[in-house]
Amino acid sequence: MADLPLILRHEHAADLPSIEKLHERAFGPGRFAKTAYRLREGVDPVPTLSFVALVGTLIVGSIRLTPILVGQTTALLLGPLAVEQAFSSIGIGMSLVARAVETARGEGHRLIFLVGDEPFYSRAGFKVMPFNRVEMPGPVDPRRLLVLELAEGALEDVAGRISGIKRSVAA
Repeated sequence: MADLPLILRHEHAADLPSIEKLHERAFGPGRFAKTAYRLREGVDPVPTLSFVALVGTLIVGSIRLTPILVGQTTALLLGPLAVEQAFSSIGIGMSLVARAVETARGEGHRLIFLVGDEPFYSRAGFKVMPFNRVEMPGPVDPRRLLVLELAEGALEDVAGRISGIKRSVAA
């Protein structure tokens, strides 16, 4: 990736059509039926935690974090993370994850959850969520429910059902 002129920046409203097309190519039409997508329905991603990766003016990757509740604990849900197929396996996805995690930590967030592949996300510190402590609102392989503590001990008393937090874009 050192030879690639990659720019990571916050997502802008004008990026939305390109991001939606990226998600369509990366995940297909079945993405809307997945539990993580359903959990994000009607919930706005956190603007300061939504990033795109660009090569020139082309959006080649995108990441978003969305507010959730786990029982009574506020947390974030990472995803979707998408990278254009032609630019996969060169570090763009992990660069986006690192930027989002670093920013979330800097903003004082304490936990990030996601549904994904542990071998990939473990490089950013994510671990499999201890079984039978949290419940997703739909079917999820418990080995794919991952968590990252941004503050030591943040996961200690967390338990319950995961739900989205409706956010207002009006300030």
